[in-house]
This record gives sequence, structure tokens and C-alpha cells, in this order.
Amino acid sequence: MAHGNGDKRKYEKPKEVKKSFLRLLTYMTGDRKRLTVIFVLIVVSITCSLVGSYMIRPIINDYILPGNIPGLIIMLIVLAAVYLCGVAATFVEYRLLNKIGQNTVTRLRMELFRKMEILPISFFDKNQHGDIMSRYTNDIDKISDVLTDSLADLFSSALTLIGIFCLMIYISPLLTLVSIITIPLMFLSANIIVKKSKKYFQAQQQKLGEVNGYIEEMISGQKVVKVFGHEKKVEADFDILNQDLKEKSEKAQLYSGMMMPIMQNLSTINYVVISIVGALLAIFRGFDVGGLAAFLQYSRQFSRPIVELASLYNNIQAALAGAERIFQVIDEPSEPADKPDAKNLSGIRGDLKMEDVFFGYKPEKLILKGVSLEAKPGMKIALVGATGAGKTTILNMLPRFFDIKSGEITIDGISTQDVTRKSLRRSMAIVLQDTHLFTGTVCENIRFGRLDATDEEVVEAAKLTAAHSFIKRLPQGYQTLLENDGANLSQGQRQLLNIARAAIADPAILLLDEATSNIDTRSEILIQRGLDKLMQGRTSIIIAHRLSTVRNADKILVMDKGQIIECGTHDQLIAEKGHYYNLYKNQFEEL
Repeated sequence: MAHGNGDKRKYEKPKEVKKSFLRLLTYMTGDRKRLTVIFVLIVVSITCSLVGSYMIRPIINDYILPGNIPGLIIMLIVLAAVYLCGVAATFVEYRLLNKIGQNTVTRLRMELFRKMEILPISFFDKNQHGDIMSRYTNDIDKISDVLTDSLADLFSSALTLIGIFCLMIYISPLLTLVSIITIPLMFLSANIIVKKSKKYFQAQQQKLGEVNGYIEEMISGQKVVKVFGHEKKVEADFDILNQDLKEKSEKAQLYSGMMMPIMQNLSTINYVVISIVGALLAIFRGFDVGGLAAFLQYSRQFSRPIVELASLYNNIQAALAGAERIFQVIDEPSEPADKPDAKNLSGIRGDLKMEDVFFGYKPEKLILKGVSLEAKPGMKIALVGATGAGKTTILNMLPRFFDIKSGEITIDGISTQDVTRKSLRRSMAIVLQDTHLFTGTVCENIRFGRLDATDEEVVEAAKLTAAHSFIKRLPQGYQTLLENDGANLSQGQRQLLNIARAAIADPAILLLDEATSNIDTRSEILIQRGLDKLMQGRTSIIIAHRLSTVRNADKILVMDKGQIIECGTHDQLIAEKGHYYNLYKNQFEEL
């Protein structure tokens, strides 16, 4: 589970909104042809709308006022055809844009997922899992809404604004001058509201991620909450987060909701002023009635794109806030690249050495302090010691989940820094204390250790690790579907499947971190027999708090405060009556 607070510094205030918008557009380059067609259709749709509005002028002047009914009917048919053409263009345009929008978010989601696969383990340690999930869901959804619904409106409104302005000047420069008096007020109002709403939309997305992160933690830890009776406290904590989200959302929606009424009122004032001035021009300057009707139509249309642009900005702002959160993950440093001349590790014997290794998860706090160990091929090495001594950290160093600060780790005399991570990890199998099963069948979960394994090899791995007997008793045996991390299995059974997954990988080096800690005594005996068979001919590094499980280890290393303080077999360490002796004695006294 990720730390509760996460790394909030990254999400305080998104920057470079323009850069994020342009970057988001690059994900649409795979649909250049469709974009070209859409642009043409937008132009056709706008042209039809503008031409249709302008046709009011000749219809009134040349046909309605003179009473030319036959000509009026023909013109109305032409007008209907023009508008019908515009409607058809708009329909096809939105169909294509919807496809482009979905293609774009699919690419974005895929890149985000690929990035997640190459991020270092440290990223998941310091970020809430629910907040990461929020980027896949809420933030992607915001972007999808803008690309499928708002992007066409954005371009259409901008082009419509230009087209209407040109036609207004053509009809009457004087009325155009009158109409643009309120435009600065519109833009000024929009600018003030946008600055306010921008801040709260960003805060809203951040708080939404925090709420999702908390929910995810409470779902996964629901048993712990119930067993300690902390439901009320959890509800109170969630209420604080929920209220904070509500306040940020209310403020964001308040400012975004102010945009439309203000713009519409300014538009109405503009329309009234133009009507009065236009009427005076028609009475005293002979301005044609058709031209006035067309101009009034355009003046109403002229304010609409401005209102739409202002309204769209709120949606775009929310999407860009989400896009920046996604790009923050995509831009996170990946695991360091392999050296250009890195070798593929294969056919190894399992001769493992650590020499004077120093490491700390934080530079200022060392966890390992000059650790050295050696495991010959086929040896069984056990690491014991108090919690926090550095045992699990050693296991993190071997597959290079983290890189050491100084010292060297070699396998068959080859530094792990000189081989590819993929081949290094393929040579190892890890069984952790915390089990994890994927949605799928029992067979598929075991085969995850080696995807090309046959069904027969899956069964053999299960038999080796004492999992076969309970699998046969499942409703559909190896084809039983597991969901929700294997919730329909006991903790011991889940661990048995994890061990079988490691067995089928057939690794040269086996890493076991408290692999039998969640197993009952009877199952532990069966597993230990299976593990003994599994470890034959393999170098094995074992972490165990139950010292009885490591008595037959070839070498036991006792750790304390990041250093190895004792080394020897079980009998040797007992005879020395040192730290191991006290651990062993205290453990059995507790029993």
C-alpha cells in the first residue's frame, strides 16, 4: 500500500497549460486525414450557417417586401437546402471527431500504462494507488469529454466569429463599430472568471485524486477497520476529505456557472443597442430592412461563439488540469536505462556475491551499511534479524528494484550493473509475504511465472509446492476463476499459488521473503518439503522470522541495523550463544 500522504508537492499547482494543450494535440497526429476532413466539414457547416443567415437580406428586400411569392418559395427551398447541407456536414463531423477523440484517449491511456510498467518501485511507494487510478479514470474522462464534445465547438466557434465579423463589416461598418463596444467587456469578464475558475478546477482534480486514494485504501483495509472498530473515525476522516472536495468543486462550478449568464446579459444589451441604432439608420439613412434583419441575426450569432468559447474554456481547463496530472506520471523518471553494452544474463550457475554494499532509500539515511555475503551455486542462505534490520532491502537490491549506492553485487562473477534488468530478473523468482493473484483461472495465475508453460508443467509445479491437492478440490479445479485477488481462497492457499508461480519460472536464484508466514502449521510442513525440492540445485536467499524454518540452511546471516553481525549454521550460532541464540531462545519461550 502506498503511503497515506503521497507526494503532494507535485500536484499543488499545474503549470504550463499552453504547453500541455499543444502536447495533448500531438496525440491526435495519427488521425491527420480525419482531422483534415473534419476541418473541411467545419468550414462547410459554418459557410452554410453564414450564407443561410445572409439570405435573409435578399429574401426580405427582393421577395417579401415586393410580394414575389413564387420567387420567395424558390428562395425558401434554397435556404432549406443550404441549412440541410450544414446539418449533414455537422453530423459527419461529430461522428469523425468522436472516433478521433476515442483514438486519442486510447493512445494516451496506453502510453500511461506503458509508462507505469517501467516506473521504478519507489514511485508506487510514495504515491497513493487510488490517486494513480484517478488519472486513468477521472482525468482521462475529462480529456475524452473535451476531445469528443468540445474540440469541434472550439474550432467552429473561432471560425464562426471571424466569418460573422467579416460579414457584419460588409453589411454595415457603422453597426459593426456599435456592436463591438460590448466585446471588450465580454473578454474582460471572461478573463477574470477564467483565472478564478482555473485555480479551483486544478484544486478539484487534486482533491478528487486524494478522495479516490483514501477510498482505495479503505476498501483494501476494510477488515482492519472493522476488527478495530474504527468505522466512525474512518467516516469522519472521509467526511473531511469529501467536504474539502465539495468546497473546491462548488467554487469551481460557481465561477464556471457565472460565465454564461454574464455573457448572455451582455449579448442582450448589445442586441438592444444594435436594434435601436439600426432602426434609426433605417428611418433616417435609408438602411435596408433586410440588411438590418440579417445584421441583427449576425449580432446574435456573434455573441454566441464568444459565450461558447468562454464556456468551453472551463471544460478545457478541467481537461488540461487532468492532462497535466497524466503528463506528470508520463514524465516521471523511468528506471535507469541499461548500459549500452549491457549483457543478457543466461545459463547462470547462481554464484551470488555482495561486496561492501551501502544503500539508503533516502540519501541521508542508510539502510545497508557495508553488507557482504556470498552464496555458492545451490546454497541456501537465510537472513534473520529484527524488523527494520535490512533483510528485505537486500532482496530489493538483487533484482535491482533499487540500485545500490556503493559496493558491488555479482552473479557468476558478472556485476548486476553490467547486465540488462530484464534478463537479471528472469534469472530470479520472488515469493513475497504479501500475496497477489490476478483475475483469471488458477492455471493462468500459476502460468504467469512462465507464459509458455504447458498445462502439464503447471500441474507439476502445483504438485511440487503442495498446491495440487487443494486445487483439485476447487469447483472447476485448475480452471476455477479467481477474482478480487483470490478472495475465494484462504490466505494459505493464495500463498501456495504464489509459490507455484515461482516454481514454474524455473529460476537459478530463488528469493523468499517470509513465504510461509501466512501458512498454517500443517501447510507449512507440506510447503517446506516442496520448497526443499524446489531449492535443490538453486541458490536460495530466504528471509524468515520463524527460525524453525531455516534450521537446515547452509548459512544463516544475522542482521542488525543494516549490518551482518553473525554468520554460520544453526548449530554453530546456537553454540556461540550470541544474538541468534537469544532470538531463537526468545522465540521458543514465546511459544
